[in-house]
Amino acid sequence: MLILAIDTSTSAITVALHDEARVLAQESHLDPRAHTEWVTPLIASCLSAASVTPGDLTAIAVGNGPGPFTGLRVGIVTGLTMGHALGVPVLGICSLDVLAEQSAALTEGELLVATDARRKEVYWARYAVRPGSVQALTSPAVDRPADLPDEVRALPTAGRGPALYPELFAHALPVLDVDAAMLARVAVERTLAGTPMPVEPLYLRRPDALTTAERAAR
Repeated sequence: MLILAIDTSTSAITVALHDEARVLAQESHLDPRAHTEWVTPLIASCLSAASVTPGDLTAIAVGNGPGPFTGLRVGIVTGLTMGHALGVPVLGICSLDVLAEQSAALTEGELLVATDARRKEVYWARYAVRPGSVQALTSPAVDRPADLPDEVRALPTAGRGPALYPELFAHALPVLDVDAAMLARVAVERTLAGTPMPVEPLYLRRPDALTTAERAAR
C-alpha cells in the first residue's frame, strides 16, 4: 500500500506519502491563499524524496474539509484528477477528524476543533478522546465563535480558532493546521478497517466567489 495524502482545507498546503508502515516523505507550505501554486510542487517533492513515481501509488487520500471553497477545492480536485489518471481509488476524510487525531496525545476526554472559516466564523466539531480512539461527537458545522455554547468553547481547542479569537477559546492546543502525515495514517487505518471514505467536499456554505447572476439574485 502506498498512499499519497493531500490536504488544502487549512492555512497549510500539506502532502505526505505513507507505505502502511511509516511516513516516507512529507512537505508543507503555510499560505492560506496559495494552494493552487504550491500543491503540485509539494507532491512532486514528496515523490522525489521517497524515490517513487505516481505509477507506484495505490491510493490517494484527500481532506474533505470543511474549508474555504477555493482552497479546499484545489486539494480535492488534484486528488480526484490524479486518481482518475492513475486508476487508483481516492479516499476522503474529514479534515477536522485529522486535527482531532493530531491533538489526541495532548488531552483526554472531550476536545473541540475550530478552524478558520473566514467571515468571522469557524468550522467546528466536538470529539471524545479515549485510549486508542478518537470519536466525533458532532457533525462539522460553521458558526460565529461567540454563538457556540460556553461549555463548548471552554473545551481544549485545536485549530486556528483560538489564535484568531483568544478571548473566546480559553484552552488552546498547539495544533493549528492539518498535517498530511496524520491524514495518511488515518487513511491507512480506515482502509485496513474497511471504513468507507467517500470524497464529499464539506463546504458547508456558498462559495465566496459568486457569478453575476447569483449576486443579482441575492
